[in-house]
Amino acid sequence: MVEPYERREARETLVLDALLTPHRSLSPRGFLIVMAAVCAACLAAGLLFVLVGAWPVVAFLGLVVVLIYISFRINYRHGRIYETLELTPGSLTVRRVDHRGKASSWRFQSTWLQVLLEDPRAHHSRLTLRSHGRKLVIGAFLSPAERLDLATALRCALARAKCAPQLLR
Repeated sequence: MVEPYERREARETLVLDALLTPHRSLSPRGFLIVMAAVCAACLAAGLLFVLVGAWPVVAFLGLVVVLIYISFRINYRHGRIYETLELTPGSLTVRRVDHRGKASSWRFQSTWLQVLLEDPRAHHSRLTLRSHGRKLVIGAFLSPAERLDLATALRCALARAKCAPQLLR
């Protein structure tokens, strides 16, 4: 999800301040419903296997429930990643926080920054920032439409920062 907005700071005006987060379509309540349905289905199947004398199958059905639960927990943990973009008239700062909470930061001069988007409609297209021989892929977890929207917003903000820095101060 791309959420651009503008704000003023005491030291320098932000032209663009965006928070990028991965989309999670299953809410915590939905997760409980899915897990309840999986448990109910495995319990019903387990009862049928016990009635026909194949009781060892119940252990495998329990393993299925545990593996599905673990898979969802891993997926939710990876959903905690995010990136922030802060564009001022002089620089763009990208900050990335991974699923473990480890933060990394990159700074580019906004004057020389290029925003490159490979095939905008392709699912695995890459949105790359390039300046002075350095490249950084951003928004890898975004959908193609969201990457296109971000590239457009970032290019417009860069143009505003380059053309009228005196108006932004």
